[in-house]
Formats: sequence, C-alpha cells, structure tokens
Amino acid sequence: MKNVCVYCGSNSGAKPIYTERAIALGTELAKRELGLVYGGGNVGLMGVVADAVLAAGGEVIGVIPEQLVNWEVAHKGVTKLEVVGSMHERKARMFDLSDGFIALPGGFGTLDEMFEMLTWRQLGIGDKPCAFLDVDGFYEPLITMLDRMVSERFLHPDQREDLWHGDDLGAMLAWMEAYEPAAASKWMDEKRRKALR
Repeated sequence: MKNVCVYCGSNSGAKPIYTERAIALGTELAKRELGLVYGGGNVGLMGVVADAVLAAGGEVIGVIPEQLVNWEVAHKGVTKLEVVGSMHERKARMFDLSDGFIALPGGFGTLDEMFEMLTWRQLGIGDKPCAFLDVDGFYEPLITMLDRMVSERFLHPDQREDLWHGDDLGAMLAWMEAYEPAAASKWMDEKRRKALR
C-alpha cells in the first residue's frame, strides 16, 4: 500500500474519543509512510486526521468538490488539494488515488462513500480492502445489520467476511497490507432463478 483513503465525519461527534482516535490513525499512517487521501476539508474529523498526518510528517492529498471550496471548508495546508466538479468525480478520483479504504465515525457521507466502494468491490470494479475502524462501539449496530443481510440471504457470507471491523489500528493495517479479495459471486440464487424461468 502507498495511499490510504479515510472517510469520516465533517463534524467531530459527541465524544472526545472520536477525535483522539482520528489523531491516532493519522499519526500511525504517517509513521508507516502511508499517504492520506481524504475529502479535503478542514472541519470535523476530516480536518483532525489530515492535521495529524501532517504533524507527523506525512503526505495528505485532499479531493474536494468546487462547491465545498466555495463554502470555505477546504484545507489549505495539505500536501496537494485537488478540486473536482462533483461528488461523483470526487469518489472516482479518491478511488484511483487509494490502495485501501478506512471509515472512521461519520454520517451519511461517510457511509455513502464506504458502501459505494464495497459495492464496486462486490461487482468486481475494484479489489481494494475496506475497513471500519470502530471507536467506542460506534459501528456495532451497522455490523449487526450486515450480519442480518447475510442471514436473510441478501449478502454472501464470504463478502461479509471480506470487510474488516474492529478497534485495533495495527491489526487493521496489517489486514489491509495482506489483503486478498474474496472470490465469491454476488449472486446467491442463480440456480433457483434459472429453475423459475
């Protein structure tokens, strides 16, 4: 891995531990000489993780839509700031620049971006590791929902296992560096579908 994309909140959240873990992640990325790719903002956990990488001597590439630059939330101190025309362009560019994806706590945007990467991987568009770095159990309800998708046969068990979830930074990065994508098909009921035709 050379660059890791981090998705996270443009707010800092209700608990100081969210900020503490964002700082720890940014510091660890720089320590391992992994560049940060992120949404280019200077606010919330986004700004915190970028500042932590920079403070530890690492490189940061921000990718931000022009509309958000105009709202004055762009981080002017990153190594490189790329301004794109839309959210769709932002996702594609962040994908091209990154070798793996990590979600810290966040809201709609964080989940939207991570689940698009998971969907692309499921469809064979990408083969890069995706991990939810949990903080104080933030993602446990979401992981429970993913397990329900498996039990209700909307998600292949191998693809569920192809996603890392936990709170150990070192274990997460080791998993990402050794990652090999699952070979499971998205389609679970192909034989049944043929029988019904």
